[in-house]
Amino acid sequence: MIPIRDENPTRIRPYVTWGVTALVLAVFVYQLGLGPADGRWLVARFGAVPAELTGHTGGPTPLWLWGTAVTSLFLHGGLLHVGGNLLYLWIFGNNVEEAMGHVRFVVFYLVCGLLATGGHVLAAPDSAVPVIGASGAISGVLGAYAMLFPRARVLTLVPFGFFLHMVHLPAVLLLGFWIVLQVINGLLTPAAAGGVAWFAHIAGFAAGVVLVVPFKRRGVRLFVR
Repeated sequence: MIPIRDENPTRIRPYVTWGVTALVLAVFVYQLGLGPADGRWLVARFGAVPAELTGHTGGPTPLWLWGTAVTSLFLHGGLLHVGGNLLYLWIFGNNVEEAMGHVRFVVFYLVCGLLATGGHVLAAPDSAVPVIGASGAISGVLGAYAMLFPRARVLTLVPFGFFLHMVHLPAVLLLGFWIVLQVINGLLTPAAAGGVAWFAHIAGFAAGVVLVVPFKRRGVRLFVR
């Protein structure tokens, strides 16, 4: 199921959502301009490598390596990777930003991203494969959205056999299906095998569900629509 848009208007300009989108796109364009060797170096240098963060490579972890838990959030492995992540951020980020305010939303986004990376590291502590992408942080946004606006209608592209249909689904159904799919894939796929970091998605979503309470603005209620 692919979300197209939600029917949940905001009264603010979501500057943080726009800014993160622009920054991720700028970094991705920069990546595209690098040659294959430089591109691999960039991912190896600024991606988060679990084995390095846990000390499995031998010796203490250099202080600068912890910064890769943040820089990895702005790197992507391809057009589908970055496009899928930004689609979800674009649809669901503005409402969560409005519910939290700009500054709190920045902190919330980064904290969810860090906890998501931590979830992947715990699942595959000796993996030498760099984890990159904004999906862990965006998973936190999805978790918060599910708590704030479970009944918001989302126009969704749903495959039925060989045909595609556009249907309106409540956000809780769409996002609930999404997280169940992440859990199933996480249980069936070795975390250290590379590819999709399922446990980063799971940890990020869980972080969003929990952290929406302290990060939302006073007066904003959960499950409002």
